[in-house]
Amino acid sequence: MSDKWQMLTLIGKDAPGIVAAVTSALADSGVSLGETSMLRLGGNFTVMMMVSGGADEARLRELLGPVIEARGMCLHVDPIDAHLHEHLVPNVQVTVSGADRVGIVAQVTAALAEGGFNILDLDSDVAGSADEPVYILLITGIATEPVEAIERRLEPLRADGVSVNVTPIETYIG
Repeated sequence: MSDKWQMLTLIGKDAPGIVAAVTSALADSGVSLGETSMLRLGGNFTVMMMVSGGADEARLRELLGPVIEARGMCLHVDPIDAHLHEHLVPNVQVTVSGADRVGIVAQVTAALAEGGFNILDLDSDVAGSADEPVYILLITGIATEPVEAIERRLEPLRADGVSVNVTPIETYIG
């Protein structure tokens, strides 16, 4: 396996078979996968994957060209440092829900950043209805300060009617 890694980002309309088509095109040419994240967002499918195997950007575009063209997808390629085998284990989960409004994610993440909170994963969704949307945010990460301090940092959101829950994550390794 090459020590040269690329980050591929693909976006397109969600449809069955995207993952199979992309990964088959890469595997058939000897391109290896590292860490990946693939998910559906608002009717679109987003793929982020680390790949290696000696293929530069031009070769990756050539390999994935037929898949991208057939599915009307967009591709972005960036060289990266892989940092594999450095799995970080989250110790805190933050759940936020409230009336959807501009800035809620910025407000939550800024408060967390002030305390040195390292976000490892952030998922959000818009629930409710078009007339009464509810924003739901789930964040896991590594906190260096106690849960109580994080709670205090997020208190201004509660004053705005937003539900905030900060929970320690118990991880047993052994």
